[in-house]
Amino acid sequence: MDVLETLRNLVEIPSPSGREDELVDYLMNLLKEMEYDPVLLEKKGIKNIVINPLAEVWVITHLDTVPIKRNFSFDGKYAYGTGVCDTKGSITAILLALNEIKELSLGIALLSDEEEGGMGSRIFVESFEPKKAVVMEPTSLKIANVHYGSLEIVAEFKGISAHGSMPECGKNAIDLAVDAILRLREFVKSPIKFFVQEIKGGWDEYAIPDRCSVRIDFVFPPRISLSELKGDVFEMLGDAEVRIIEEDEGFISGDVTNLLENAVRKAGFNVEYGEMPSWTDAINLKKAGWDVVVFGPGELRYCHTEMERIAIEEIVKAKDVLVALNDLV
Repeated sequence: MDVLETLRNLVEIPSPSGREDELVDYLMNLLKEMEYDPVLLEKKGIKNIVINPLAEVWVITHLDTVPIKRNFSFDGKYAYGTGVCDTKGSITAILLALNEIKELSLGIALLSDEEEGGMGSRIFVESFEPKKAVVMEPTSLKIANVHYGSLEIVAEFKGISAHGSMPECGKNAIDLAVDAILRLREFVKSPIKFFVQEIKGGWDEYAIPDRCSVRIDFVFPPRISLSELKGDVFEMLGDAEVRIIEEDEGFISGDVTNLLENAVRKAGFNVEYGEMPSWTDAINLKKAGWDVVVFGPGELRYCHTEMERIAIEEIVKAKDVLVALNDLV
């Protein structure tokens, strides 16, 4: 099985969240051709692929991508295109490992809807008792045993409209939003990170805008209290109406970390540790009682952008780690 051809085939099947069906069908047929017995679990319109459902240790990643931003290309070292890194490079590593493994000990789960609502992992944990799992996401092959928590909110600011020539008679909701963002920027210090994801406000009419909404995302390591962060953030936002989109505590992985470390060493690579600063399916598994760690090929910083890329060499190394992990289970 050729790594570049396998990756190209996966990437050239578009699978933005909610449109994973073609990729699911392709993988189900391919896995059967490889003489595996994949199970399609479908619930609430979400399709997950599972192999070896009685396993004690699992390798899990997701099928979906963000909307297509770039088609597949290869420059001799890096493959480029939406999904190459997040996470079709990981799927490729799994397929290569399955092609090499003689007797499968690992459970494999390929989940839908990670990029949107995380419904694939929510449905998955309803069907299985908590086990150990390696969730494959781009970590540059570092063992991300520290998983950040997240807080995503929408803040609605209300002002008072007035004719555009008389701003002193109104209260500009966009100004209120900008002031709040500046307060947050002054308040939020490392290791907490935040960014403004979206701002909506104003219109073409010559009048002071009386509405502005801001979508803001915070990520923070496990040592930061979610409840305390929320209290501080809400205070900084003043009179804004705040709606929570998503909130999760961070966590530190358990014994599965040692298992993965042993697999990395067995594969002949140096062990490096890192952190996962983004929401992943590992959050839903952890909340359901799984012992989970994040690991995989690719650079997170390029994901969700036109610059998304992955080194083919990293995919091969990830495959070797998975083969070693299977031998240790």
